[in-house]
Amino acid sequence: MATLPSSPDPGSDPDADWSLPGWIYTDPEFLELETARILRPSWQILCHESDLADAGDWRTLSWLGENIVAVRGGDGAIRAFHNVCRHRAMRIVEGDAGCARKLVCPYHAWTYELDGRLSGVPMRRDYPALDMDASSLVPVDVSVWRGFVFVRLEDDNGPSVAEMMAPYDAEIAPYRFEEMRRIGEVRTRDRAVNWKNVGDNYSDNLHIPVAHDGLTRLFGKSYAIEAAGWVDKMSGDLVDRVSANPWEAFYQRHLPRVDHLPEANQRRWVYYKLWPNMAFDLYADQIDFMQWLPTSPTGCTLREMAFALPDDRRSMKLVRYANWRINRVVNAEDTWLIERVQQGMASSSYTAGPIGTSEVCLRSFAAKVRAIIPEARQHRAPAPGWSRRPHTV
Repeated sequence: MATLPSSPDPGSDPDADWSLPGWIYTDPEFLELETARILRPSWQILCHESDLADAGDWRTLSWLGENIVAVRGGDGAIRAFHNVCRHRAMRIVEGDAGCARKLVCPYHAWTYELDGRLSGVPMRRDYPALDMDASSLVPVDVSVWRGFVFVRLEDDNGPSVAEMMAPYDAEIAPYRFEEMRRIGEVRTRDRAVNWKNVGDNYSDNLHIPVAHDGLTRLFGKSYAIEAAGWVDKMSGDLVDRVSANPWEAFYQRHLPRVDHLPEANQRRWVYYKLWPNMAFDLYADQIDFMQWLPTSPTGCTLREMAFALPDDRRSMKLVRYANWRINRVVNAEDTWLIERVQQGMASSSYTAGPIGTSEVCLRSFAAKVRAIIPEARQHRAPAPGWSRRPHTV
């Protein structure tokens, strides 16, 4: 398994003026390497601490063929485990969320404590090879950043979520993430695109005035992007001119003041993309989290959650609904775009495209991928079996 570069520098990449090649958006062998070197070691948001408020509360995440359960222990600690019984590999808890005093396998009733220890086995003497102490649930790394719970399948000494977000920590602090609560159920949507296409589009600034009329009406020419190591930042300020679109106009007119935010953030939409496949959108009224989880070389699942500070004002509730109506259109526009880009990536006519100097986020992402998997520098796909041959790049 490769170790992530500690200080990714797009400026040192000899291929910095080129995009990632099209073949790595369709190639099964490349996805295998990505899974091992990029995806399994990456942090993934699972839930908010408040979703695990009491001892025994649990939440799950399905990811790269694994199912992970995070649970609040009797000591108050949050731990995560592979949701797999050590006896016959049965899934122990089923569904997205629940609460239990103990984790009991539904197949043979092997029983685990909330800290993962195996504590009960029917007919225990029938298992001569059983070592109770060595048969706890297999743990998964957990990190809590500003109230949000993240997990990762493997440790490659890469940066923590806090380290990735450090350049923006001061500007995030006023949003009071720790006090937020989920305002809807977790949503998943399947997309017939490679996971990287979702992230590339999220960080692409040049398509905003071309493909998103609504965002252009809302932001005017204020949309800006920057890349800071492991995080891309995009932002736009709501213009004073009222939109002709009814939902956009409603949002502009009725967005209530949020006293804990600085003046500059009252009418600013800010987007952060974290390496390699997570993002969250900050609004004065709420925040939205999104992951794009690969399911095949040409498919992924979007997993989305929304959070907000408790606020019973009717205007806030209506504005949050308007926000959803606005972004539902944006999401539909983006889906149309990335599905067609994915089709184009499969064309024999496409190799790699030039990247503009202003496309700093795409440059940053591509530089990291090429540093971890050097074959991504090849504009044409190598012969099948390339990932199992001696390294030649």
